[in-house]
Amino acid sequence: MHLHRPDPEYAGSERARRNFWLAMRLTAGFVAVMWAVFLFDSLAALDLARFGLRPREGVGLLGLATTPLLHAHLGHIASNTVPLFIGGVAMLFLYPNSALKALPIMYVGSAAVAWVFGRPSLHIGASGLVYAILAFVFVSGILKRDLRSVGVSLLVWFLYGSMIWGALPIDNSTSWELHTSGMIIGVILAFVFRNQDLPPVKRYDWEWDEEFEEPFDDPFDDSSDDPDEAGRNERWP
Repeated sequence: MHLHRPDPEYAGSERARRNFWLAMRLTAGFVAVMWAVFLFDSLAALDLARFGLRPREGVGLLGLATTPLLHAHLGHIASNTVPLFIGGVAMLFLYPNSALKALPIMYVGSAAVAWVFGRPSLHIGASGLVYAILAFVFVSGILKRDLRSVGVSLLVWFLYGSMIWGALPIDNSTSWELHTSGMIIGVILAFVFRNQDLPPVKRYDWEWDEEFEEPFDDPFDDSSDDPDEAGRNERWP
């Protein structure tokens, strides 16, 4: 498999660094909201978990909005926090345009699919969203085939590859339905958005087709004589 090398001037640019810190702030903000809900529920003893997802019940549809924010205990929310943060930062930084469209679908969709086929019990937790994000990041790296995305895919597999067992109906003490739903949605969305957020690729003189006397002009920018620069200006997130 041929891997593309992102243009170093793009990957190391000031804009790329700003995008990275923005991705961290946005993801940390969502994690903070998730923890705030958990701590408020724990201190006030409100039992907000009762508003979670209940498959095939009308009242259970409320869980489409609440499920990722509700957790049963400290260990539950702690186990979701780190993979959610790592996956969220990776997705927002590497695939910002796709993330704006995919994340709302993941948030609601993982719970919606579980509402259709899940067991008739209470389902809560951000694990469905976590599985969707990690599946998206992993598959997207394989499909886009640039060194940066593939490297992140391998890191995700190394850190969380064993989570795939959580998507199988092995342990009934966890909501494997949310896990499965999230994973399926993440894979589907990775294919849907596979042609978006492609980084500008570093090209060398010998890579241009010999039939051209010089590299072709970028069709999206007629203001620059440098095809690398023109493409870079149009394709940076």
